[in-house]
Amino acid sequence: MTVAEPRHIEPHLTESSGIRDFVFGFGDGINTSLGIAAGVGGADVSSNIIILAALVGMFTGAKAMAVQNYLAVKAQRELLKSEIAREIWEIENKPDVERAEIEEIYKAKGFSGKDLEFVVNKITSDKKVWLDTMLTEELRLNVDVVGNPLKSAFRMFGAFLIGGILPIIPFFFAHGFVPLGIAIGLSLSTSFLVGAIKSRLAKTSVIKGGLEMAGLGTGIALVGFGIGSELGNLGLIDV
Repeated sequence: MTVAEPRHIEPHLTESSGIRDFVFGFGDGINTSLGIAAGVGGADVSSNIIILAALVGMFTGAKAMAVQNYLAVKAQRELLKSEIAREIWEIENKPDVERAEIEEIYKAKGFSGKDLEFVVNKITSDKKVWLDTMLTEELRLNVDVVGNPLKSAFRMFGAFLIGGILPIIPFFFAHGFVPLGIAIGLSLSTSFLVGAIKSRLAKTSVIKGGLEMAGLGTGIALVGFGIGSELGNLGLIDV
């Protein structure tokens, strides 16, 4: 009696666009709001002004990022589709050339003789398999990884708002530099968490990824605070 080998299921990311949109949107949102809050707060103005400025910047930034992401993903998909259309035409009109390319691909993988002939015949006997092989092996293309333009736009918009609202929350409950300190701490901790999760999914250093993303927020906050303080000291802002 033979015992069947248990199925080994490994988690793989079949589509990276969702993670990409969330990380970029959240990071841009939290850094934008934190930068505005720190910059305006550095001028020692009321919390109402800080909230208003941050909300305007948050929604404006979210809309701009969503539109830009939509256009970027759409353009990339159109470029990939044109490459796919060209590959389909070549398979239909230059099958010998495309078959030779399949042979070269699998020769480089170590196939030869009858094994090579069998693999090439098997692949070229099915045009869908043939096309998929050319796209992944020769052109390294994967439309699914790029994502859907409309979905990417909404994901970017939502992630930007989620990240953007966090640094603003403390200013609804307090005034002065206390809510600013809380906003910086909240932004750093959540940024670190998102960066760590992203790195874990990518199987890279969790600590490095967290510190990298959190450090960007810190830099923006310090720059914004410094600018706001200088403008306040110079008397250019009097609220």
